[in-house]
Amino acid sequence: MKIRPVILCGGAGTRLWPKAKKHQAKQFIDFGNWTLLGKTLERVKASIYDAPIISTNAKYLRQVKQHLKKHKIRKFKIVLEPAKRNTAPAILSTALIKDIPNEQPLIFLAADHLIEKVGLFNKAIKKNQKKLTQNNIFIFGIKPKMPSSEFGYFLTRNNKVSKFVEKPKEAKAKQIISKKGYWNSGMFYLRKDSIINNFKKYQPNIYRNCNKAVTKAKYKSNVYYLNKQAFTKATAKSFDYAILEKTKDINAIKLDIPWSDLGSWKEICKMYGRNKRQYFKKKNVFHRPWGSYVNLFNGKEFLIKELYVKPKGILSLQKHHHRAEHWVVTHGKPKITLNKKYFIMKPDETIFIPLGSIHRIENPYKKPVKIIEAQVGSILKETDIVRYQDIYGRVK
Repeated sequence: MKIRPVILCGGAGTRLWPKAKKHQAKQFIDFGNWTLLGKTLERVKASIYDAPIISTNAKYLRQVKQHLKKHKIRKFKIVLEPAKRNTAPAILSTALIKDIPNEQPLIFLAADHLIEKVGLFNKAIKKNQKKLTQNNIFIFGIKPKMPSSEFGYFLTRNNKVSKFVEKPKEAKAKQIISKKGYWNSGMFYLRKDSIINNFKKYQPNIYRNCNKAVTKAKYKSNVYYLNKQAFTKATAKSFDYAILEKTKDINAIKLDIPWSDLGSWKEICKMYGRNKRQYFKKKNVFHRPWGSYVNLFNGKEFLIKELYVKPKGILSLQKHHHRAEHWVVTHGKPKITLNKKYFIMKPDETIFIPLGSIHRIENPYKKPVKIIEAQVGSILKETDIVRYQDIYGRVK
């Protein structure tokens, strides 16, 4: 039996746009003629998979359909949530639709994860298919590349999950990694009957109401419109809290592959840094007295640049009215001014420059400095620079 991929596509993208009134949902952001949802749809075209199911809401229905058409996916089902109820009701509702047999293996994928080395990922899925039972759950762990407070972790004993740790501080994350902890990727792999059995046992309220929402759903043009009255009565809970923290029968699939949820501008900057060759265009290089910069990608309300600051180069002391900035140092040791603070940064360190903050980059050393910068805001032009001091005479 093939594996049925279920793509959870309801996120709003608020982490990237915390102060914006209108959020761009991360799964639909154009990062350079590709989106995270598009990459996910391409992944599930592999021969081990059956036709995908997409769980989303009415607000995103048009964009989901556009993506399915663009990626030439003709066989699919969409399950439409009438209200936000977190991942537990979303996962259960998709599993309950009647064209999924009881023993069907299901893999739940986030629409906004970037996974590289897909062959290794699919191989691990196929290898563990025979181990699925009517009660167990497999989750995917990613070998950490560095201690991070942006991800949850889990610890294992004989490949069974023994403990979950929710987004620890960096010092605690180091301890978890030393105990061979893995990042919790938020992807789940289990059979339909296991989902039903676990919800019946641990979350009877969610099971009862989601079952009603699916039974009373309207179905038209491959879309299930879940019954609103029943669905809104289901307790809003994440799958982690609702099921994973209750059951003891959780197995880990450990992966050592490049993975990111691109959930922060730091992660996005690093992604462009890794792939800058495919974004580099000579016409987008601009020379300045302190060095040069290249515009790698101009997105909707964000711009990604790489700055090159030559030895002894100093940018002007400046601020911006319309944009904030996120910097990731990739080379050298810049001296940073941020309002009344001064500090030296090292490679792989990151800093946020809030809108209106007075700031400066200097390179006091003999090695050049390179920084990947994400500008985020409504106006992303050089005209939005207010200079206070400048050693090259550019203050009027």
